[in-house]
Amino acid sequence: MQLNVLSAISPIDGRYFDKTSALNAIFSEFGLIKYRVLIEVKWLQAIADNVDITEVVKFSATASQFLAEIANNFSLADAQALKTIEHTTNHDVKAVEYFLKDKIKPNAELNAASEFIHFACTSEDINNLAYALMLIDGREILLTKMGEILSLIGNLAKDNAAVPMLSRTHGQAASPTTLGKEMANFAYRLKRQILQLQKVKIMGKFNGAVGNFNAHISAYPDLDWQTIAKNFVESMGIHYAPYTTQVEPHDYIAEYLYSINRFNTILIDFCRDIWGYVSLGYFKQKTISDEVGSSTMPHKINPIDFENAEGNLGIASVLNAHLADKLSISRWQRDLSDSTVLRNLGVGCAHGFIAYTSISKGIGKLETNKAKLLKDLDNAWEVLAEPIQTVMRRYGIKNPYERLKALTRGQAIDAQTLAKFIKSLDIPDSAKQALSELTPENYTGNAQKLAQEIGKLI
Repeated sequence: MQLNVLSAISPIDGRYFDKTSALNAIFSEFGLIKYRVLIEVKWLQAIADNVDITEVVKFSATASQFLAEIANNFSLADAQALKTIEHTTNHDVKAVEYFLKDKIKPNAELNAASEFIHFACTSEDINNLAYALMLIDGREILLTKMGEILSLIGNLAKDNAAVPMLSRTHGQAASPTTLGKEMANFAYRLKRQILQLQKVKIMGKFNGAVGNFNAHISAYPDLDWQTIAKNFVESMGIHYAPYTTQVEPHDYIAEYLYSINRFNTILIDFCRDIWGYVSLGYFKQKTISDEVGSSTMPHKINPIDFENAEGNLGIASVLNAHLADKLSISRWQRDLSDSTVLRNLGVGCAHGFIAYTSISKGIGKLETNKAKLLKDLDNAWEVLAEPIQTVMRRYGIKNPYERLKALTRGQAIDAQTLAKFIKSLDIPDSAKQALSELTPENYTGNAQKLAQEIGKLI
């Protein structure tokens, strides 16, 4: 069967292909091959630019441009040609070397230096930098989408900063807040994780088969290979890892993926809360005329975007956690168990990306139902037991907590009941007046201020 979106095993390349297309050129096998070719090209150019390696004459501008265009114009047809070579070599990185040797044949100047393609390299020198570039480029796309979600949730916070809402601790009525303040909580948490992901240093090595420059020194014992490698790695925006075996330890990949996972976990929390608020009627969802909510119940508008996101975030987090835990472990100087795992770097990222898109869509459908929010508050006068007993404590009234507990716990309380209780208290008239002016609607502390100020923090 020919591969298309309907025959793909993974929904990433099937049902959700249109949502993940921005990641295809980065995390696909095409992307991996493209990055490998780029690194091999840059390494050959670096050798030619090194005046101490006299066997390779510095390339002319024409030759340098010819070489650069191989990487810059790398196409799907090029990748397919390279895969054909791999069918013979049964080695993906060696196929890159042979592909480049074939590509530079028309240029005599480059062809003369063909044996310096992949010079002194082990495959992992190329691979680890390819994955590093993949994660750098992928991070930019992920951060853009994460930033969109942060902005949308920040707007929910600011737009609903003054909208009072009954809190629910343990699922039960509790001290009121504002809807905006609860959204601000998520915005603040998400911003912290975005900053953590931005701070992760992408690492790379370029030091040979076991990390000691063995082959390099055997060929050119007088060159400062550590400095050469460091400069080469850093020229691509990658941080240099000076101590490695054959493989870069991948600790940074664990940091990278766990940063994403923390962001994703916060979003799962967000999705579940929004799902609950929709269920309570605090949010309505905009109707889309041609959509169907249920195959049998015509009235339904389900919070499917948040449910889709929750499921995909869960898959993403599990995959990312496995990669993070596995990739930091390698037997002795090298084993191959990381190779097949690394090829799945984009899978967890893609599931997260699908979720981010769904969340953005879901937020766009939300409409605050102020009438429902106010109705629930008006049915929960018992929440004012907290401020009343607290003020009683200030003025030395004995057993204030116990008295309010006897009055309100498990009881249906209304404004008149509380007014009568407040009037009976032996506290200053000013305190009685302040307590009598409290309602579940206005007993929100500084929630509105906190929600309004979130814009300064995100």
